[in-house]
Amino acid sequence: MKRPKVIPRIGKTRLLLFLAIVGPGIISGSADNDAPGISTYSAAGGRFGYSMLWMLLIVTFSLAITQEMGARMGIVTGQPLAALIRERFSIRITFFAVAVMLIADLGTTIGEFSGSADGFELFGLSKYYMVPLVALLVWLLVVRGSYRFAEKAFLVLSAFYVTYVVSALLAHPSWSHALRSTVVPSFQLNSNYILLFIAVIGTTITPWGQSFIQSYVVDKGISVKHLRYSRIDIITGAILTDIIAAFIVIACAATIYASGGQINTAAEAASGLAPLAGKFASDLFAFGLLNASILAAAVLPLATSYAICGALGFESGISRSFKEAPAFHGIYTFLIAIAAIIALIPGLPLFRIMLLSQDLNGILLPIILIFVMLLINDSRVMGKYVNGRIFNIVSWLTIGSILFLSLLLVATSFFS
Repeated sequence: MKRPKVIPRIGKTRLLLFLAIVGPGIISGSADNDAPGISTYSAAGGRFGYSMLWMLLIVTFSLAITQEMGARMGIVTGQPLAALIRERFSIRITFFAVAVMLIADLGTTIGEFSGSADGFELFGLSKYYMVPLVALLVWLLVVRGSYRFAEKAFLVLSAFYVTYVVSALLAHPSWSHALRSTVVPSFQLNSNYILLFIAVIGTTITPWGQSFIQSYVVDKGISVKHLRYSRIDIITGAILTDIIAAFIVIACAATIYASGGQINTAAEAASGLAPLAGKFASDLFAFGLLNASILAAAVLPLATSYAICGALGFESGISRSFKEAPAFHGIYTFLIAIAAIIALIPGLPLFRIMLLSQDLNGILLPIILIFVMLLINDSRVMGKYVNGRIFNIVSWLTIGSILFLSLLLVATSFFS
């Protein structure tokens, strides 16, 4: 009788190490696909069909490299991004960078609670009851819960993004058209297309994402000897992030765009799927919106709290109690409360706030990435872990491309 094959002991050790380290990359990437992000991807597919899919392929590489740089800096230095900017540059520059991030993050967090409100209302539940409940649960998870419990909850929420894959499959898209649009670039010289183009970049590669990934690996305590496992986590998170984004675009391109409809929000996309792909597809899309909004509503204010505390030298970390890190938990509490309240104001143009916050992220991202590039290439900060040539080339191309698109947007808006 043959004995069952077993994983070699060294293989088991490596697997356990990876499972212990996995989390920051997947959570950060999943949180990028938040309510404003889903609305942006839905609008991209609903207004321009499959034409923006090729960009997601390129953005995946840029996301993986920029996130890896942030994680590597956190692991090597043991400090958050804002703290390194303060130490290597000046308090004035740090204040500017953090202020910019705070403005964009607050607008995006309002969008997260708006997304949860839309998600609940699609299921017939009043936002005036459910949004405060979500705010309370998110607050309890981070402020009163432990790091391990919070991370497990974040990973469970990340797994539910599979609903968008199922929704796209139920929409019966033209896979040949989608594949062709993924590998054959196309572009339109009009301000609406460019604005949405920048928004897609701004919702995928974000300033807050750079701050979060670096602070989160510091909070988790990952050591330099496990850097390669962290890289696997980062790459996995980037790939999964943009696969989900692609399926959102595909679902809306196959239904809303194909039927000549018009949408502005993810909630409108979910409603629009019902007559074209069936109620089940619509419900899955709506559930995905609700799930994504809750995850990002918890994660995004964390990034802001990490950044402000790092800039000011205050104690921070999910594992620390309110008494041990009052500023960290106080900022987090304030952001959750104010964003939830604003999201419930009747008549507020929430979609415009969401889309503008994504555009602001896209326009401001080069500023944050320039700081990252200066720090990651400084041997006094990183020692032997400075950037290689490929990382520098891709990173500078990303920064240059976003700057070019921003100038192009201004020019096309002016002439039109």
